[in-house]
Amino acid sequence: MTEDRTNLQWPRLATAIRAAREARGLTQYALAELADISEGTVQNLEDTTRRPARIPPSLAKIEPHIGWAEGSGVDVLHGGQPTRLPGSDQPTGPQDSPDKLRSKYSLRVVDELVSDDPLIDSQVIQLPGAKGVRMTVVVHGTPDATPQEIQDALIAWRRAESQLQKEPEDDDPPAANGS
Repeated sequence: MTEDRTNLQWPRLATAIRAAREARGLTQYALAELADISEGTVQNLEDTTRRPARIPPSLAKIEPHIGWAEGSGVDVLHGGQPTRLPGSDQPTGPQDSPDKLRSKYSLRVVDELVSDDPLIDSQVIQLPGAKGVRMTVVVHGTPDATPQEIQDALIAWRRAESQLQKEPEDDDPPAANGS
């Protein structure tokens, strides 16, 4: 027996996916990278005018990355609500609590963290040569960046990230004053 797909709410699903992605601070490209699908596939999932003939397998691939439990996309298609993953209703990033951040970080850092510029990636990296010391990196693009510019920025970040994670070549500890 085949499922009746004539009453599926594709525009509703597209809108819900986009809202969930944006709430998590993800660009379409970043979601595509996380879900191991193409950016075009994310764009198609968010296109309110599309009416696919079948439920795309990519829907299941993005669900955990937008805070949805498995099968939530199909639930939305049938008029229901997505089931949130545990903890996904919590703030997804620093943009949700700038006042708290201002008590801990400089204004320049807080301004970058709460920026509306497209998020390219973020990472917590163990500081080479310093056991238990971490650094947090947030990589933003420019607001008017083209998809190609965002992709180029992601590639540049990946190169820089690999350099940051390399072990130091000499075993001499740095001076305490940072020089």
